[in-house]
Parts: sequence; C-alpha cells; structure tokens
Amino acid sequence: MAEENFDEEESTVETFDVNYSCLRCGTLVSNSELSRLPEIKCICGFRVFVKARPPVVKTVKAI
Repeated sequence: MAEENFDEEESTVETFDVNYSCLRCGTLVSNSELSRLPEIKCICGFRVFVKARPPVVKTVKAI
C-alpha cells in the first residue's frame, strides 16, 4: 500500500521542459534531451547553449 502511494506522488510532480538553442546553429533542444546525453553537446559539435526566450516583449511605462 505504501509503495503504491509513493508511486502516485512521483507521477503528480510537474516538470517544466525548458528549451535551449545552440549558439552556433540555432538548433532547439529540450532539457530532457540534454539530460539523456552523456555530454552536453549539439549535433554540430558546439557546447554553448542559450535558454530560448518566448517571443513576448514586455513594455514598461516610464514614471
């Protein structure tokens, strides 16, 4: 019984999938794909990734 409850609690935890893009070629890679690989490297061989930003632009009014 205790094992069943533990399994249910693990499945209810939300994981957010963060997307990264390669700095050289711009290939989008998710965080889960990067964690599966033995080393953090793009298909082009470059090792620098940048967190992909959403296309929404925030505007702030001046005081």
